[in-house]
Amino acid sequence: MFLADHSLPLPPDKTADDMKRKFKLRAEYNQVVNPTNKKSQLLIQDGSLAIAQLEPPTILEPQSGNLNGSSGAPSGSSLVSAMQSGNNAEGQKPGVQDIIDKELIAAGLQAPKANKSLAVVGESKVPFSQGIVPRKATTMPKPTWHAPWKLMRVVSGHTGWVRSISVEPANQWFCTGSADRTIKIWDLASCKLKLSLTGHISTVRGLVVSPRHPYLFSTGDDKTVKCWDLEQNKVVRHYHGHLSAVYSIDIHPTVDVLVTAGRDSTARVWDIRTKACVHTLVGHTSTIADVKCQGAEPQIVTGSHDCTIRYWDLTAGKSSVTLTNHKKSIRSIVFHPIQYTMASASADNIKQWKFPDGNFIQNLSGHNAILNRLAVNSDGVLVSGGDNGSLHFWDWRTGYNFQRMQSIVQPGSLDSESGIFAMTFDHSGTRLLTTEADKTIKIYKEDDTATEESHPLNWRPDIIKRKKY
Repeated sequence: MFLADHSLPLPPDKTADDMKRKFKLRAEYNQVVNPTNKKSQLLIQDGSLAIAQLEPPTILEPQSGNLNGSSGAPSGSSLVSAMQSGNNAEGQKPGVQDIIDKELIAAGLQAPKANKSLAVVGESKVPFSQGIVPRKATTMPKPTWHAPWKLMRVVSGHTGWVRSISVEPANQWFCTGSADRTIKIWDLASCKLKLSLTGHISTVRGLVVSPRHPYLFSTGDDKTVKCWDLEQNKVVRHYHGHLSAVYSIDIHPTVDVLVTAGRDSTARVWDIRTKACVHTLVGHTSTIADVKCQGAEPQIVTGSHDCTIRYWDLTAGKSSVTLTNHKKSIRSIVFHPIQYTMASASADNIKQWKFPDGNFIQNLSGHNAILNRLAVNSDGVLVSGGDNGSLHFWDWRTGYNFQRMQSIVQPGSLDSESGIFAMTFDHSGTRLLTTEADKTIKIYKEDDTATEESHPLNWRPDIIKRKKY
């Protein structure tokens, strides 16, 4: 009856339902039976029902009996007893009060009729309906202040949509893959082109640089997974097995395995050295848009267009947890570099999760676009990039959206070619690199001149609510 969370599915309880119905009878018809005592309140104390008088009742003179208090009955129930005795003395039909009393006696909420008086709890200043304290709506704590970000540089060179990007572990250069079927390597400081790698026969969809080997791994719409030796600048291994386009790739941080996923709804685990397919992770029913690896459990996480996120046990090659909270296709997942948490992006909103069980943390709503990519740095700045070129910057801890930007389409491109396909922070977390549909790479940086006084938080705790589901 006083259950806090009404959303939990509970089995029907006949006893509780009967008690609730009888209590409502008593609460609603008390004023009808006893109209002069309008300030009497119903209270529950020690499991018994009682009437608390907030002011002395008016003395009534029924047809038989003197009810001026000389009968010895407690003042709190003298009116109820008088009405019962008046009705029964004249031989009338039982009143509403009698029917209620019978039901309450049957339910064990009232003593039998031999005891005509109900116990008086005492005077109460708080009505019963106000005794139940309502739960407050969940509000957002004060977010951490972050400096606003601004566009620093635009890098041109590709002749097709730039679909993928990866930064080298030493933070010296980064590589991009494009619909022009080439992989280009750029110097991170000067943004000058260092190298172009050709070999794919279709769009290059995924790139990752190995932290332990001089290898660059790439995937594409041509169903291939290639391993490039950066000392010889050529392909040294192919990993065959995918039946359709390969959309995402990641390398395990501690074990020499590679994980790829794509349009055939499977994620495949490859031994880097032997090229053998160690596991084929089956369970998704639609395209797997993103896959991520980490050293702790769960070691592999996939996000799919079937609106689910799966955590995989790498040893067993089986799914351990399936998260079904999203209602639309999941296109990107990202791990926090310090905390044991992750975020996933869909067209409906961004959700944050806690490892290892996939406990839900919070929703980040407001970026109303198809979200293609997420990126987060160690300062707690989460960035979401949309298919319409919009960039939203969030505070990771509170989910506060502290900045919104719109990507500027470069001359020679259509206004519709403003989609953001991939993005990542460099390893220092101070530069944000995005790849876009206008065939460019854009680099964003924090505004060094901004302070908390010049760019204050536009934040009020009373207007921002958080849905917990």
